[in-house]
Amino acid sequence: VLSFIIFICYIASLATSFMTAPLLEFLLALFLFFAYASKLNEKFKGLYWPLMDFLRCVTAAIIYFAISIAAVSKYNDGASKAAGVFGFIATIVYAIDFYITFNDLVTFLKQGSSDSPEGHKSEDEDSNSDSD
Repeated sequence: VLSFIIFICYIASLATSFMTAPLLEFLLALFLFFAYASKLNEKFKGLYWPLMDFLRCVTAAIIYFAISIAAVSKYNDGASKAAGVFGFIATIVYAIDFYITFNDLVTFLKQGSSDSPEGHKSEDEDSNSDSD
């Protein structure tokens, strides 16, 4: 919703060249929302969905921060200033989101490393050496 509001503000402002980033971010967020809602993440196991969400959040935070600075400093109309302020809010929201997603990734990777084949191999070797 925040990306859509920023998109509308950029359309109404003199900084219309910045409208592409919020539009693409809105469409990506909409796609991921419908993918999770329709359980596409369970059907396509080859993709690691939290990593895709993490990368989307990181790039969105960086892009929103950059275009917000440009919109607030370069343009003087009210819509550009509003888009810049909403862009800074979006930067904070996406930064919080990628922090939470990063913690989920770390938990998954720690869990995945304990289930590694090397761990099973060493257990098999220990059981073979005990039987001798």
